[in-house]
Amino acid sequence: MIAVLLFLVPLISGILLFATKNAQQAKMLALLAAIATLVVSLLGLTALKQPAYLEFDVAWLTGINSRFHLKLDGIGQLVCLLTAISFPLIILSAWNNEYSKPNNFFGLLLLSQAGLMGVFLSVDLLLFYFFWELALIPVYFLCSGWGGEKRIAVTFKFFIYTFVGSLIMLVGIIALYFQCNETFDLKIILSQKIDPQVQNWLFWFFFVAFAIKMPVWPFHTWQPDTYEQSPTPVTMVLSGIMVKMGLFAVIRWVAPVFSSAFYQWGDTISLLCIVGMLYASVVAIKQDDLKRLIAYSSIAHIGLMCLALFASNKSGMQGAVLQMFVHGINIIGLWIVANTIEQNYGTRKISELGGLAQQAPTLTIMLVIIALANIALPLTNAFVGEFMMFNGMLSSKITRYNELDTVLAGLCIILAAVYTLNMIKQVFYGAVKREAVGNNAFTMPVKLALTVIIVLILVMGVYPKPFLDLTNEAVDAVLNRMITVK
Repeated sequence: MIAVLLFLVPLISGILLFATKNAQQAKMLALLAAIATLVVSLLGLTALKQPAYLEFDVAWLTGINSRFHLKLDGIGQLVCLLTAISFPLIILSAWNNEYSKPNNFFGLLLLSQAGLMGVFLSVDLLLFYFFWELALIPVYFLCSGWGGEKRIAVTFKFFIYTFVGSLIMLVGIIALYFQCNETFDLKIILSQKIDPQVQNWLFWFFFVAFAIKMPVWPFHTWQPDTYEQSPTPVTMVLSGIMVKMGLFAVIRWVAPVFSSAFYQWGDTISLLCIVGMLYASVVAIKQDDLKRLIAYSSIAHIGLMCLALFASNKSGMQGAVLQMFVHGINIIGLWIVANTIEQNYGTRKISELGGLAQQAPTLTIMLVIIALANIALPLTNAFVGEFMMFNGMLSSKITRYNELDTVLAGLCIILAAVYTLNMIKQVFYGAVKREAVGNNAFTMPVKLALTVIIVLILVMGVYPKPFLDLTNEAVDAVLNRMITVK
């Protein structure tokens, strides 16, 4: 029941929104649907956490042996919880924004949430692919319909990247289907022995598609432009949740199914992650646009999570899973602040801003807390996951250059502190360079969204145990499968 409702509530609500004409009604229905999805997710973690409520399995495409099979394990529950928490925050942050055809805008947002939930729930590979596309298609329309001046060209680039990645993955899915006695079911696939040589080439069909979505260097070039040109709520969906599709898919499908290739290509992927992290961190330091700075920061953080996954030990993988949740919360907070600044002062240029602490002290305090969490200050939510990831990388027995990888990744953390603290200094302190224009965008819904984010930052920073306990068993299952196959 929980597994079905998690995608059914936003799916039905999103469809209903297309028939809603009043803008305020559209916002209210979208918010109520997002809150209802959050309640369902919380029920799956508390009152209805029995296995019978967390799995749904019925016949779907019987001719090709594909089933409509949804299941929540600990990792799936954590990323579904991230999705469920994020959408009310995103809708609240956009509460006072004016959009043409708001019913279509919020309807497409909820359809993307339905697709995301399906990706995190599916344990049938063809169903996973179906939801993967369902999550992406609404975003194309959102970017092209409500984006910036260059939205058409940027959306086309985004479409080409993701379409090619999806096509490559579909070829891999078909090949794996015939390799595993014509089944798409994860449990049956895991019971098959796939020849290591076959794994070596099948691995790339899946990993390239997932690397584009994360994105990992050199598949990242769609990301900064798309984040810059998309409406800010859509950017929040892309960076806060949708990039986690790639990381989640590596854990769900690549690591346990292609374990031999996962070990074989570990050093190669680690190199791509390190290059991407260094590149993104250096470029972020030179950015004068708040949106692009946050975009490159996200590339560096995702690279670190991917690097930790390929350490192939519990500390690295569990730290990466926890960081997926943490990064989603923190990056959405940064986007909310950036959007508020742009609406209040009419610019995103760091060089044109200054002294905002004198004009907006509450916003400054909130930004500083979120920004310090983003660079993993102790007692913030990112510290525990980042510590676990570095511990996993340093103690890895799989990658040959684990010590060098750890040192270079640590350098990226220093660079993150440089561009984050520099941004805080230039935007919020010093002489006032620009007076507020238009209406105050720091409204009560925005304050509420940022307050929730800050509470999560502080609570998780002090007491992360429930989140670690939630993913403990699922991470062990993935690693045990990899060790057995190896």
